[in-house]
Amino acid sequence: MYLELCLLLVGFGLLIKGAYFLVQGASSIAKTFNISTVAIGLTVVAFGTSTPELIVSLYASFKGRDELAFANIIGSNIFNILFVLGLAGLIHPLIIQRNTIRFEIPLSLMAATILYILVNDQILWGRADLLGRWDALILLATFSLFMMYLYRALKSTADYDESHIKVQSPAVATGNILLGLALLTGGSIIVVDNAIILSGHFALPQRFVGVTFLAVGTSLPELTTAIMAAYRKNTDMAFGNVIGSNIFNIFFTLGATGLVHPMKYNEILNSDIEILGLATLLLVVFMFVIQRRKLHRWEAFILFGGYFAYVIYNFRESFNALV
Repeated sequence: MYLELCLLLVGFGLLIKGAYFLVQGASSIAKTFNISTVAIGLTVVAFGTSTPELIVSLYASFKGRDELAFANIIGSNIFNILFVLGLAGLIHPLIIQRNTIRFEIPLSLMAATILYILVNDQILWGRADLLGRWDALILLATFSLFMMYLYRALKSTADYDESHIKVQSPAVATGNILLGLALLTGGSIIVVDNAIILSGHFALPQRFVGVTFLAVGTSLPELTTAIMAAYRKNTDMAFGNVIGSNIFNIFFTLGATGLVHPMKYNEILNSDIEILGLATLLLVVFMFVIQRRKLHRWEAFILFGGYFAYVIYNFRESFNALV
């Protein structure tokens, strides 16, 4: 048991370092080709911090643990909205100014809604719940439209501080990308395999393991990025990375995973998608209704506390389902 716990922590460490090397290498190559630093932040960085969720979900799906794959993505998005933005907002009130981010927040709510519709085939069409290849294509097509919008919007958007982007030689940058992918792959195998062993040892439901332990572990890159951005008072970056990662997780990660390997869906996760939708809707209210474009500390505290309430609720619901 202790060995599996240690290996789980090692796997999370590999995921964090893998995402770091991938972002460093990809950002350097993007900068070499004179790609906007805003585009790097909202695309390369958001994709890089979402790669742990992508690799873990892909591997879990191939292992026949579809519920674990879904739970990881849904739980990661809930963690990002409630815990990560809540903690970042407690460090420094978050103010957004960039139009692209104002568009991304409602889009993340739409992403949860689309996912809910696509996976609930039993309710809507009377057939087995499944994220099939056609569903995956819808997610990927929506993601493509989002990227096209983002590309156009970024043309008229001012750059943010680019001092953290180090331009490396092509060989070093390529090496960092390959090293990052290798660490991500190895980390995902270690994390999923040992999470399955631990869930069996403690009789933990896959849903609970996925939306808590796996979700937190694969969201550590978003957490560290948002905390650093909040300390630097770069609140656009904190919002852009978290919300961008949530959009990547649903449209790209689940889309790519479902296209490669269609996944069975367990309707027990419906309550988690609904909580994700409510959490995102609460963020919309805080940012656009109460006081436009600003997340106060008291609002951040509500989000932050809401995450622990969610974990307690999920713990009770998951184990009640076993009784």
